[in-house]
Amino acid sequence: MSQLKYLIEKEFKQISRNAIIPKMIVLYPVLVLLIFPWAINFEVKNIQIHVVDNARSVYSQRLINKIDASAYFILTGISTRYNDAIGDIEKERADIVLEIPASFDTDMVKERRAKVMISANAVNSTQGLLGNSYLTQIVNDFSQELRTELFPVSVLSDASHIDAVTDYRYNKRLDYKTFMLPAFIVLMMTLICGILPSLNIVIEKETGTIQQINATPVSKFNFILAKLIPYWIIGLVILTLSFLVTWIIYGLLPSGSFITLYISAVIFLLGITGLGIIISNYSDTLQQSMFLVMFFILIIILLSGMFTPVSAMPGWARVVAYANPLTYFIEIMRLVYLKGSALSDLFKPLMWLTGFAVFFNTWAVLSYKKRG
Repeated sequence: MSQLKYLIEKEFKQISRNAIIPKMIVLYPVLVLLIFPWAINFEVKNIQIHVVDNARSVYSQRLINKIDASAYFILTGISTRYNDAIGDIEKERADIVLEIPASFDTDMVKERRAKVMISANAVNSTQGLLGNSYLTQIVNDFSQELRTELFPVSVLSDASHIDAVTDYRYNKRLDYKTFMLPAFIVLMMTLICGILPSLNIVIEKETGTIQQINATPVSKFNFILAKLIPYWIIGLVILTLSFLVTWIIYGLLPSGSFITLYISAVIFLLGITGLGIIISNYSDTLQQSMFLVMFFILIIILLSGMFTPVSAMPGWARVVAYANPLTYFIEIMRLVYLKGSALSDLFKPLMWLTGFAVFFNTWAVLSYKKRG
């Protein structure tokens, strides 16, 4: 036990003597949580729209005003020629075109219905699809307003209708930052506690200190454990700091228990730091280690369900996602933060994380080759 104590003390001294790592442990979580939730946002807003108003009437102007008042659209132009509007799309001055026909008012009054045409730039398919959906909703709302104004209430009340009342559970304001902040916390823990351990042993190989340790009676288990424990502690410090930042800046606190989050984080840290040690065991130089880290980190981040749902991925990608510890920890963080899930609700992802932790750490100990 005393041997392990001195090894851990050595690791903390090496970390504290580094000019960058202590600062990164504190500043990196703060900067990520301050910048990423605002910059990495998949909500589609500020869609540029060009309206082709062939009617030039009171009703068409009201529709244009309603679109312009929306938080989702920026009105970039009004014209009477469709080709001019399409030219704006080609020059990237517009994302979507709404064409109002000349018979718009007449059709609404006489036929009780009118048609408009929406042309969306689908180079960015997500923006094109959501922009079309938002604009269609605005047009439908405006159509309902006109029907209420133009036709007697008795005529409208005779028609069958369904009133839908929407209740947004767990994220009442549909704030995308609320959904992403728990995932960003996982991202920071992965980058710091996954990358730094992978560089640790390699740096000792390059400086030659590993040969001195190999000549001592230190066991492989104690050596690996001493390398991991500091980063487990660092990971919990990052987690605590992240909780404080998300509460102070965004007013977001977990709906569930902090104890559940800390227990899950400890299990996750056991696995991700073990993966870092495995990479360092198979790397002879810092360059090799960095390349392997970037290769694996990119894969596990992009195929973790952080940005896109795992259910929306193709079959082969879902296989990779389900063999990824990040997938389960992100799921746990979101469930506890947004739904208030307890440990009993998280049995399956916790078991997977535990399996990863046992597997990676066993591999880390076995793959370390001690040479005197």
